[in-house]
Amino acid sequence: MIEHVYRRATLASGVTSVLVATDDKRIQDAVLSFGGKVQLTQPHHRNGMERLAEVAAGLSCDLVVNVQGDEPLLDPSTIELALSPFSQDSSLCMSSLRTPLDKAPQINDRNIVKVVVDRNDFALYFSRSPIPGQHELHGAKYISKANKHIGLYVYRRDFLVRLAGMAPTPLEESEQLEQLRALEYGYRIKVLETSHNPIGVDTPEDLERVRQIMITGAPQ
Repeated sequence: MIEHVYRRATLASGVTSVLVATDDKRIQDAVLSFGGKVQLTQPHHRNGMERLAEVAAGLSCDLVVNVQGDEPLLDPSTIELALSPFSQDSSLCMSSLRTPLDKAPQINDRNIVKVVVDRNDFALYFSRSPIPGQHELHGAKYISKANKHIGLYVYRRDFLVRLAGMAPTPLEESEQLEQLRALEYGYRIKVLETSHNPIGVDTPEDLERVRQIMITGAPQ
C-alpha cells in the first residue's frame, strides 16, 4: 500500500522528491525494498504534522506536501491542485482539499471530517460533527452543502516547523484534528474543492474495497 501511494505521489507535477516519514522499522524496510526514500523519526509525535515537521526541519525546500500513507488510490492531480494557490499568494502558509459530501449517513459519521469555508475558500472550521447545521425556514428545511475534508496538506516549510512547535489548542484536542491548531492561532488554510474522493484504508473491509477497485477499474 505504501508503495502505491509513493509511486502515485511521484507522478504529481511540481513534486521534486518523495520521502516516507515513519517511526516503524517495518515500514522503513518496506520502503527500502522497493527503492524508495524513507526517514525514521522519533516515536513520541502526537500526530502526522509533528512527524512531518521533524523531517521538514532538515530540508531546504519552500513547500512540503503531507500525503497520507493509507490512500493507495491517491490521484496525483489532487497534489497539483493543493500546490496551485501558493504561486499566486505569497502570504499563504497552508492549503488542503475538500469534496462534496452527498451521502446523508456520512454527515453523521465521526470518522469523516467535515469542513466549512468562506467565500474565498478559506477554512472556517473543521469538525467530526455534522457541519453546517440544518435549519427549518418557513416550514421548509434549508439544506446547505456539506463538504468532506480530504487530509492532504501543503505547508510552507518554515510555517510547518513553527506550527508543530506551538502548544496544542483546546479545539484541536477536543476534535482530535491537528489542522485546528493553525486556525486557533489565527492562520488561514486554503481548502480547494476537488471531485476526487480518495479512500483511506482504515479497516480490512476498506482494504478489500480498494483491491477490488484496482482489479476491476470500477469507480470509487
